[in-house]
Amino acid sequence: MTIFAKNLVLALIWAALMGDFSFGSLLTGFAVGFAGLALVQPLLGRGDSLYFRRVYRAVRLFVYFYYELLLSSVQVARDVLALRPRNVPRIVEMPLDVKTDFQILLVTNLISLTPGTLSVDVKPDRSAALIHAMFADDPDEVVAGLKSGMERMVKEAFE
Repeated sequence: MTIFAKNLVLALIWAALMGDFSFGSLLTGFAVGFAGLALVQPLLGRGDSLYFRRVYRAVRLFVYFYYELLLSSVQVARDVLALRPRNVPRIVEMPLDVKTDFQILLVTNLISLTPGTLSVDVKPDRSAALIHAMFADDPDEVVAGLKSGMERMVKEAFE
């Protein structure tokens, strides 16, 4: 049985013990099971640390996305309400380091979900994405920010 399956079984056991099979209870059981498995993993001496790294990186990507979502929402709202808007919209080309279809899809969708940016297209050879940025005073800075943030975290989480 894989460690992920063990984690799911522990989540179901938690929900059964609590007598509540709601999403929140299952999520809590999953988190408690994950913590328990992480604590006993060194004692078992097995190479299951990849699972723990992936879950950690996926959670980190989730938190980072919501942080970026909050910052960009405030920035867009401030610009919309300002008497003199400071937006300089441009379409920039961002070279892609991610290669799989899933990673490209995730990066472009996370960019589109963030206010102020929109994924317009991906080149047919999947080497670059065209991004419309609302605040692109410096296009190189926009590309560097997206590559060092969203793309890097997706690549780390789903390698």
